[in-house]
Amino acid sequence: MTQADELIDLLRRFNVEADRFVDVFTRAHALHRTDLNAVAHIWRATVQGHPLTPGELARLLSLSPAATTALIGRLERAGHVERSHDTADRRRVHLVMQPSAQALAMAFFAPLGRHMRAAFDGFDADELAVAARVMTKVLEATTTAADEAAPPVQ
Repeated sequence: MTQADELIDLLRRFNVEADRFVDVFTRAHALHRTDLNAVAHIWRATVQGHPLTPGELARLLSLSPAATTALIGRLERAGHVERSHDTADRRRVHLVMQPSAQALAMAFFAPLGRHMRAAFDGFDADELAVAARVMTKVLEATTTAADEAAPPVQ
């Protein structure tokens, strides 16, 4: 097995364990996996200062407009997100993460973050920089493969 093959196998195994971890959260909070992915996208966009629109969320999740509307409705009913009209253009809607959803996610995912940070403790800044570059390229490759494999949204 080459080093690249070994790394691919480790990434596959990481993905399985990450899915198992997330499954515990989604079952405990009666969420669909797509709902959690939506919340993650909404949260990341908000933190980056670019709140998502429903259309942008649909594109990120490869969902139809109808499926996206149903998903946002579920998240609103659960108190996780709300729709907010853009102050500059009232026709434009942004999705806003609710503080209770942020607190819930932080309580669940903070231990994972602590374990990961502890795993990084044995590496110096240069090694972590190389790992970050590798993971960035892996993320780009995975995104490209998903985009190529996804059927067109109708």
